Amino acid sequence: MAWSIADVGRMSGVTSRTLRHYDEIGLLPPAWIGSNGHRYYEEADLLRLQQILLMRELGLGLREIQAVLDSQVDQLAALREHHRRLLVECDRLETLARTVGRTIVELEEGKDNSDMAKINRPENLFEGFEPGRHEAEARERWPEQWEQSQQAIAGMTAEGMEQWQREATAQMIRMAEFMVAGTPVADPAVQTEVDAHYQGVCRFWTPCAAAYKGLGQTYVDDPQFRTNFDRIADGLAIYQCDAMAVYADARLS
Repeated sequence: MAWSIADVGRMSGVTSRTLRHYDEIGLLPPAWIGSNGHRYYEEADLLRLQQILLMRELGLGLREIQAVLDSQVDQLAALREHHRRLLVECDRLETLARTVGRTIVELEEGKDNSDMAKINRPENLFEGFEPGRHEAEARERWPEQWEQSQQAIAGMTAEGMEQWQREATAQMIRMAEFMVAGTPVADPAVQTEVDAHYQGVCRFWTPCAAAYKGLGQTYVDDPQFRTNFDRIADGLAIYQCDAMAVYADARLS
């Protein structure tokens, strides 16, 4: 039995654009291509996609994933190893949940008359987090830009970083308002907002058209980024990605 690229996208939640990219880089070629040019996948390909998604969840970059898949002999042994690592990840997420829950309790109990809250043990705020979780992939895909961004971040004050985070959140909300209103991503008002986003990114690194599109695709493919966008509005990550692709083609190509 074979499934079309649209079927695989519906089953897995992976966009057709991403599946085509996986084919182009040799990570997940289809079983065959029909006379209509459509890609078709068989059961072995679905199992390979499952492994790719598992390793993405575990923070591996695409090159690392391809190296693992190309070198593995025993698929069952590989799945057992993925299962073990997922259990470790479950423990980490439980720790994060406890961290956030403890913070909520301390904020609720620590408010004084000035309506400010006090945290008894500030170090507890960061238990379970992995700040370098996505650094390896960024360094692998855009080494020069990554170095540029690290230098920019190092030069920011705590107040400057907080201000930037507030601006980024406000931008996401404005994009969500466009999306909910049904505004096309190519609309001038949306593209003006994307330009503001691009200028914000340029404070850290200057992406070319391909890199800016890649950043937008990361918002969709990376579970952590996608959750941040979709927490504001379901589908926002895809809407943002599509709007960035239009901007890249029109302004950066």
